[in-house]
Amino acid sequence: MSLTDSVVAVMLPIGDVARAQEFYETGLGLPHDGTTPAGELLFRLAGGHHLTLRPLPEVRPSPNTAVSFEVGDITAAIADLESRGVRFEDYDQPGFTTVDHVFDDGATKAAWFLDPDGNVLCLHQQV
Repeated sequence: MSLTDSVVAVMLPIGDVARAQEFYETGLGLPHDGTTPAGELLFRLAGGHHLTLRPLPEVRPSPNTAVSFEVGDITAAIADLESRGVRFEDYDQPGFTTVDHVFDDGATKAAWFLDPDGNVLCLHQQV
């Protein structure tokens, strides 16, 4: 057995199931793939992978990027998500500044947004 052959389920903590489902299904356009007996929401990703949203009594999201979605055209992806109500973060720090929500280091373009529970999500495009 090799983990390189494993299908992955990324798990994120959530507080409000209905609010999270609305954001991930309608806001991000991810197909809802059911709910586990434990009340976890499953969203289908490419390659048989899943995003699992796990209700917890006390949500403690990581302050760092939890999930990054690779896209072919970051500008178009941002416009699509903004039209669905997703709000992107902007940064202006030494060595880390976004322009029109996008950080570009020459090799990768990236843009960050938060889900309703504060989980940091990202879009990235290889340049």
